[in-house]
Amino acid sequence: MNWIQNVARPKIKQLFGRREQTPENLWVKCPNCGEMVFHRDMTAAVYVCPKCDHHLRIGPAERMKLLFGDAEVERIALPEVPTDPLKFKDTKKYTDKLKEARHKTGDPDAFTVVVGKIDDQPAVVAIQNFEFIGGTLGMAAGEAFITAADTAVKRKKPLVLFAASGGARMHEGILSLMQMPRTTVAVQRLRDAHLPYIVVFTDPTSGGVTASYAMLGDIQIAEPGALIAFSGARVIEQTIKEKLPEGFQRAEYLLEHGMIDMVVHRHRLQETLARILRLLADRAAVKAAAAKKKANGADHDSPRALPAPNDEVNGIAAAANGGAHL
Repeated sequence: MNWIQNVARPKIKQLFGRREQTPENLWVKCPNCGEMVFHRDMTAAVYVCPKCDHHLRIGPAERMKLLFGDAEVERIALPEVPTDPLKFKDTKKYTDKLKEARHKTGDPDAFTVVVGKIDDQPAVVAIQNFEFIGGTLGMAAGEAFITAADTAVKRKKPLVLFAASGGARMHEGILSLMQMPRTTVAVQRLRDAHLPYIVVFTDPTSGGVTASYAMLGDIQIAEPGALIAFSGARVIEQTIKEKLPEGFQRAEYLLEHGMIDMVVHRHRLQETLARILRLLADRAAVKAAAAKKKANGADHDSPRALPAPNDEVNGIAAAANGGAHL
């Protein structure tokens, strides 16, 4: 019997108390500038670095907190899909990857869909989670987006999408690629119902998601510094044999070249979305009234109304952005 280990040390611990261990997540390191930020301060800043203003990636829970505060939201149930239709396996089984992602995020797949009020404006909000296998677009994500769009049509509310994705989910092959036209049709149903569709690009948004429903918004917003692309910069450079410009595929570059309507700081995102929804709601009401009048027999021979011209969309974006010219 070791008297020091079994008697003396336990009594000393009782006398002086047990030393508390430092939590592993007490500090958050900014991936841009390397600054170590106290976790509580980073949470209060909605994961925007106080030193360099870099926007860190956040999940659905933080997004909903940012948009809705403490207000209650209704979570929309999403359809179940076949778990592993192709019996895919690379370094590990696809089913094992799904189990790990579900355990890590607490969600069945990469999408969360809720209904709530952004400030005082009701909306259906669909949020992609990059932590779930890179937010990739598979059958479950496709069904989730379509459910979000159909819910918006059924309840006559605008749809707001927070896009974050690495593209199509290779584990589901052609079934994943088929979600691109399916989601595009869902966006068209929103337009036929004269409902606003707003896309917020977060870091990163790429691949088939960018090539389909993420680029079809009435208003395209991005967080500062967000990567927005179809294919990677290295692939493009190897294809065209040229060096790409500085900041290529970043939100600010796309704004400068007319691919998106505005870049909005995360701290101003809620108020900006609410302002856009108010402006688009007024425009949608006018279009809906015109469509109803036409359906009742007036002006049968007139051509179908074209989408709003770019100057109208830019006007809405500028008004929502505080009058800034885009």
